[in-house]
Amino acid sequence: MSQSLKALISKWAAAAAETNHPPPPVYEFEDIIINRFIEDSRQIKPGDCFVARVRTNSDGHLFIQQALDNEAALILAQRPAAELDLDIPEKTVYWCVPDTAYALAWLAAAWNEFPGRRLTVIGITGTDGKTSVSSLLHTIMLRGGRHCGLISTITADMGGGAAESTGLHVTTPEAPAVQHFLRRMVDVGLDEVILESTSIGLAQHRITAIGFDAALLTNITHEHVNDHGTHENYVAAKRRLFEMTTHHRQVGGLGLHVLNRDDAYYETISAAADGRVITYGLDLPADVWADQIEYSAEHTAFVLHLPDGQETKIKSVLVGRFNVANMLCAAAAAYGLGIDLDDIKGGLESMSGISGRMERINEGQSFITLVDFAHTPNALEKALEAARPMVAKTKGRILAVFGSAGKRDIEKRRMMAEVSAERADITILTAEDPRTEALEDILEMMAAGCRMRGGIEGESFWRVPDRGEAIYFALSLARPQDLVIICGKGHEQSMCFGTTEYPWDDREAARQALRAFLAGRPMPNLGLPTYQG
Repeated sequence: MSQSLKALISKWAAAAAETNHPPPPVYEFEDIIINRFIEDSRQIKPGDCFVARVRTNSDGHLFIQQALDNEAALILAQRPAAELDLDIPEKTVYWCVPDTAYALAWLAAAWNEFPGRRLTVIGITGTDGKTSVSSLLHTIMLRGGRHCGLISTITADMGGGAAESTGLHVTTPEAPAVQHFLRRMVDVGLDEVILESTSIGLAQHRITAIGFDAALLTNITHEHVNDHGTHENYVAAKRRLFEMTTHHRQVGGLGLHVLNRDDAYYETISAAADGRVITYGLDLPADVWADQIEYSAEHTAFVLHLPDGQETKIKSVLVGRFNVANMLCAAAAAYGLGIDLDDIKGGLESMSGISGRMERINEGQSFITLVDFAHTPNALEKALEAARPMVAKTKGRILAVFGSAGKRDIEKRRMMAEVSAERADITILTAEDPRTEALEDILEMMAAGCRMRGGIEGESFWRVPDRGEAIYFALSLARPQDLVIICGKGHEQSMCFGTTEYPWDDREAARQALRAFLAGRPMPNLGLPTYQG
């Protein structure tokens, strides 16, 4: 479906007039019909708009000429054409705006008739736990009879069994995709949506122009410094969700803020939360809290306390202290959204597990094997903390297999290795999306972190570049009653070497490795370029 650019700008102006957002930039050209908004100049076809996005490691302005060669109808840019020495054809409009990401967000929202304004939008942000809280809250909402959609790391659930992947290595899709999903939810009659809101999604305006009614915070720890420049910028990006919710409240939004009272950035975030605030926590006094907590290898039990004095016993298959915090966050949000205690309890207890989160892989082996998405120092520490009680009674060991991504935060490579050296008994360092960086350099940085915490290579830690062979090696070291935990990829379906995405699933790799190990066969080649055989 094609649309008039002037009509889109007019819708943008009308919607912005109801908020504290500025009006659209001045558009002084003739009206044109747009087919699509595209950021990849290679995909441009006649009638498309090429959006010259500026990111940390890329600049779309370098590809404007290719978009012109492919007959783009509109170039949306931040830099003047003269500055780029471009010769713009008469049939192409070159619109220079202050921020192409911001403009794209509003144009995409206008294209879809601002579907976020017709839904109760619940945003969840934080370094770790977003997907778990999203899944928990979604289950509770459905249990409570609500017509609620979900856009998370794992899927976009449009209700009624209709779901789509949100892409590789993605938590918050780009603005056109987010708005498309929201439009579909409106069209099928949903009333609410839970939206994972990453710092990247917030900073890059992927979820601008939506109108958030509720904002939830899991935690803020070390992550994404490479994308944001400083940790302060990262925190500011997280805070922006609460500022957006506050602003939307001023024009009739719900204005619900759910905050982690135990988080070090509670005061910083709460200062932006103008509206109803519900806190949750395990350590400091909070509105929603838990006591009588019991941990085991199979489940977690606790008494849930709500702000009005209601309480109930919860027994969940989700294990570990961090999952208690996740359940408290989901319960606090559900309470604030009007879900009753019985449905909160039923939703929490009905979760059979979350894809790639402390997920058990069982092929009949004599030790526990888990796959978890933990890819930050904090998440890895919490995963290992949760794993320890599973082997404490039998005095089993924890064997951790993980890597650290290339072209991402360098500092966390050392930090994650240090965490594992301190919390696990055996550490296997391996590949995890090295991208265009040298894998051996990444592994050396991680090995240095192990050595800093007393690790001895060949005794307490090893480097095995191929991830499949690393998993197999860990299995070969495991004894009965041990626990092997494979961290960093979780549910993800690919691994990037260079600029190529190779099909990959840690869960399937673990199954293949276990089958081969139990049958006395070598690890099969799962298709990564690091396989040695």
